[in-house]
Amino acid sequence: MKVWDLPTRLYHWLQALLCLGLLASGFSGNGPHEIIGIALLVLVLWRFCWGIIGSDTSRFRHFLRSPLTVWYYLTGKIKHTIGHNPAGGWMVITLLSCLLIQSLTGFILIGVFDIWISESSLLADSDLIGFVHALSARLLIALIGLHLLAIISYKLKHVPLVKAMFTGKQSTRPDLSKTTNSAQVTSSNGVVFKQNRLAFCCFLICISIVYSLLKMTGIV
Repeated sequence: MKVWDLPTRLYHWLQALLCLGLLASGFSGNGPHEIIGIALLVLVLWRFCWGIIGSDTSRFRHFLRSPLTVWYYLTGKIKHTIGHNPAGGWMVITLLSCLLIQSLTGFILIGVFDIWISESSLLADSDLIGFVHALSARLLIALIGLHLLAIISYKLKHVPLVKAMFTGKQSTRPDLSKTTNSAQVTSSNGVVFKQNRLAFCCFLICISIVYSLLKMTGIV
């Protein structure tokens, strides 16, 4: 059955590529680190938007569950249906939050928010912001490692998570959803998928927001 829409899948792989580029350029001191950081912020902002208005399985309310539900899932007391499982849902939020902190602290370091930050503010302390930026980068590595371990674990259980992010399907059951001209499509398993053009428009808005911010502060 179809579980992931095309925008979410593209986001997943673009995020992976940008994270690798960001970490490699950051730790080596070589490469377009700032440009990658700007692109990553646009992408993360888009994901937060899509987590609110996007397809059912991409929405935060679909996969964010209480800590007790996560515990029940991890101990096998409840079964997972479709999309992100209860534990994976919190991993998504943790990764997004870490990436957002990484991007925003990077923006502070290059002076994007200088016109709004007073000299007496903690945000004006470049050493502190640099420490948070470096710490979040190391946390990001740990989260990526944990994510890879989870993928391997599910692979051993014959759950192909990586394949699902390429095909959009979580099982071998055929996707019976039909394309329409409406703003959304409902699949055979009841999941509502938003049209790709909505995701594209949302992405353009995020680009405009980040570009306007950089333009306003004289970075570009």
